[in-house]
Amino acid sequence: MAGAALAACAGLVAYGILDTGPSDDRPERRTPTASVTYEVTGRGAADITYQARSETGKATVVKAAALPWRKTVDVPVGQDPIVSIVLTEQGGQARCTLAIRGRHVQTATATGTFGRATCAGALSTAAGTAS
Repeated sequence: MAGAALAACAGLVAYGILDTGPSDDRPERRTPTASVTYEVTGRGAADITYQARSETGKATVVKAAALPWRKTVDVPVGQDPIVSIVLTEQGGQARCTLAIRGRHVQTATATGTFGRATCAGALSTAAGTAS
């Protein structure tokens, strides 16, 4: 009796490991994205937070990034691109810029100790947004 129970358990475990789910050959659904370029110019360093390809809206943070800094990423349509900068305690001046699909959207400037600036835009759902 114990042997039969053990064999049944082993069979269920093997089925769970080997079962790859339904194979209806449907392509995986992909979220449409748009190319976004974030750029921070200036001297020194800044903490930079930006939106990248995360369907959950989770931001990416770069601590004490050496300036100038530039990053082009894909952002899911429905997640508005944003880049925020915070200058270090040395202060100074830095400028963030945001471009969506190669078109300039916004510029902002941070100055002084722990100066802050944010650039944001909106992704339209116009045709040609998928990547």
